[in-house]
Amino acid sequence: MPRCAQALVQLLEGYGVETVFGIPGVHTVELYRGLHGSRLKHISPRHEQGAGFMADGYARASGKPGVCFIISGPGMTNIITAMGQAYADSVPMLVISTCNRREHLRLGHGHLHELPDQRALVAGVCAFSHTLQHPAQLPEVLARAFALFGCTRPRPVHIEIPLDVLEMSAEGLDLRPRPLPAAPAPAPEAIDAAVALISNAKRPLILAGGGVRRAAEVLAALAERLQAPVALTTNARGLLAPEHPLLLDGVQSSAHGRELFAEADVVLAIGTELGETDYDFFGLGPLSFKAPLIRLDIDPMQVLGVQTATVGLLGDAGQGLRSLLARLPQRQAVAGWAGERVSRVNAIERAGWNAQQSRMQALLDTLRDHLPQPLIVGDSTQPVYQGALGYRAPTPNSWFNAGSGYGTLGYGL
Repeated sequence: MPRCAQALVQLLEGYGVETVFGIPGVHTVELYRGLHGSRLKHISPRHEQGAGFMADGYARASGKPGVCFIISGPGMTNIITAMGQAYADSVPMLVISTCNRREHLRLGHGHLHELPDQRALVAGVCAFSHTLQHPAQLPEVLARAFALFGCTRPRPVHIEIPLDVLEMSAEGLDLRPRPLPAAPAPAPEAIDAAVALISNAKRPLILAGGGVRRAAEVLAALAERLQAPVALTTNARGLLAPEHPLLLDGVQSSAHGRELFAEADVVLAIGTELGETDYDFFGLGPLSFKAPLIRLDIDPMQVLGVQTATVGLLGDAGQGLRSLLARLPQRQAVAGWAGERVSRVNAIERAGWNAQQSRMQALLDTLRDHLPQPLIVGDSTQPVYQGALGYRAPTPNSWFNAGSGYGTLGYGL
C-alpha cells in the first residue's frame, strides 16, 4: 500500500524530475523511503543552503525545476537565502519540507524542529506555499506548482507535509501527471501595435533579460532582421554568440551606453525588470527612454513597473518574439547604427578600463576560450563584477553569478 511519500515521488517522476537535493533527517525519513526504488537521483550537500544553491544552478543549467527535500525548522531557515536568490532571478525551484504533526502545528509546545509558522517564514521568497492536509491534495498541488513553472514567471514553490500526513495511505489516488496549460502568447492586437512602432523606427534597440533564456535563436533572428543592437543582462549572457556584431558589452550602466540608448527611436525590452543592478551599476540614476518602449514579459507587474510600456506584450518571450519575427521584414542597417555603432561604443568602454579590470577580463576570456564547454559560476567578487561589464558567455546558461539582483554570498563554487 503506497504512502503519501511514495505517491509524491511517483508524481515527481511523472513531471520529469530526475534529481533531488537534500540531507536526510529524522523528519524526512518517509520522503527518503519514497525515493528507494525510484529513478530519482539524490545529491546530498553539507548544508541545506547548499541544497538550495545546487537546485538553483541545476534549474538554470537544465531548464528543469530544481527540487529539494528539506527537514522542518532549521532546514527551512537554512534554505531561505537560496530561495531568495531563485526568487529574485525567476528560477523554478520546488522545496518540499516536512513540518510537525497537524495536531501540533503553531502551538509552541517545543517539539523537535518546531517553528511557529514555516509558511509565513517563506512567504516573501516563493510564489506560493501550501500545507498538505491529506494525500488526496497532492496531485492538485503539484500540478499547480509545475503549471506555474511553465506558464508564468517561474519562482520557488514551497510545499510542507506534516509528519502524520507523510505516513498516510495514498491508496486509490490518480498519480498520473495532469496536463499542463501552454504558456500564454501576447494578444494579437498588442503585437499589431508593436509591429507598427518597430516598422516606423530607424534605430531600434533590444534589451534582453533572463526571461529570454529559452529563446536564444529567435532573439538573434529578430535582432538580425531589425539590425538592432542588443544589450544582455547578467541572466541573459550567452543568448548571442560572443562574436556577434550586434552584441553590446555590459554598457547599459555606463554613460556611453546611456548615450546609445538615447539615440534609439524604439526600444524593445524582453524578459527584463530594467532593474538598477543591471541598468544602473554606477549610480547614474534611473534608466529612462525618450523613445517608445515595448515590453514583452510573462509577468504583468513587469509590463507596468519601473518603466511603463508604450506597448505591453503580456506572454511568453519565445512566442512573442516569433510573432514579431513573422510580421517584420528584413531591413538594411541605418548608417551609423547597428554593428557600426555597437563596435564604437564597445571600443570606447574597453579603452576606459584600468589595468586591474583588463587583467580580470583577460582571465575570464582565457577560461572561456580554453576550457571545453566552459561554465562559470561566480560569487559577489571583483572578477564577477568585471564580467558583468565585459564577459561574453559562449552559450546560454553558462554564466551564473549572484552579483546582481539579490546579490547573495555563498553562491559560487
